[in-house]
Amino acid sequence: MNKRSWLQWMAASGLETVWHQAYAQKGFPAKPIKLLVGFAAGGATDIAFKILASNASSIIDQPVVVENKPGAGMVIPAQMMKTTVPDGYTVAQIAVTVFRQAIIDKTDFDPLRDLSYIIGLSAYSFGLVVDASSPFKTLADYIDFAKKHPAQLTYGTTGTFSSAQLTMEDLAFQNNVQFNHVPYKGGIEALQALLGGHIMSMADAPSWAPYVESGKLRLLVTADEKRSERFPNVPTMIESGFNIVQNAPFGLAAPRDTDPAVIKKLHDIFKAAMEMDNFKEALKKYNLSSMYLSSSQFKQFAADIMKKERPLIERIGLKSN
Repeated sequence: MNKRSWLQWMAASGLETVWHQAYAQKGFPAKPIKLLVGFAAGGATDIAFKILASNASSIIDQPVVVENKPGAGMVIPAQMMKTTVPDGYTVAQIAVTVFRQAIIDKTDFDPLRDLSYIIGLSAYSFGLVVDASSPFKTLADYIDFAKKHPAQLTYGTTGTFSSAQLTMEDLAFQNNVQFNHVPYKGGIEALQALLGGHIMSMADAPSWAPYVESGKLRLLVTADEKRSERFPNVPTMIESGFNIVQNAPFGLAAPRDTDPAVIKKLHDIFKAAMEMDNFKEALKKYNLSSMYLSSSQFKQFAADIMKKERPLIERIGLKSN
């Protein structure tokens, strides 16, 4: 039996996964690791992940290569895990949209069943921004315009079913108004659209922060429980009278059936990488907060967020099945 026939036989007999696990345990990692990121190149998330990858590479003396897979609400990397060999050499960024997508759409992908959770890394803090020349000075101005001009007030986000869209649609629901959602493949595209005058506002984090500080954009409101340390003069949604708190933790996962020993090694590698000063500085620069979760904590978070968001998604009419 030649090598190709042997591998085909193993795949057909279900032994391929066992073989890959045994191989992965021996001297893992022995070759480059691929890290799939659901955001476009050049944005804050991409930059942070490239720093994390570089740190991890220095720890294991193997390349850790970031591959950008933007679009589809940042769920492409997670979905790719279903057809990826579970040997630990390809891992994916897992954003909260991965859990949300399983609620919204009919799909054969189950994030609780089809992923091996590695580590929780960070969380986005959201804000609603407009151009500095915009007539909207406050969130009240923004909502008042929407009441007078149904479905004309445009806002950009990083994609359909993103946390930013969920936040904005909840805001619209609570005020009985309609916004016009314009999804983009990433924060950079949405930001360029706002700066170019193609949309009236942008709900995202954290790509707008430097432009708010430079005076090119105006931050109307944030969606954290407490005011941002970086923008202490800007009110939260709660302070503005709306029961909305939203952030978006993200982390890493591997395919289902990845050997637990390999998951432990990956966890330890990326835990050390995220604790390096340059990664912490990148999070602070781009208005991201550190949010470490162990493998078991990250999986539990996934289960909890799916349970929490299901009634919200159904209430505001995003559920399609």
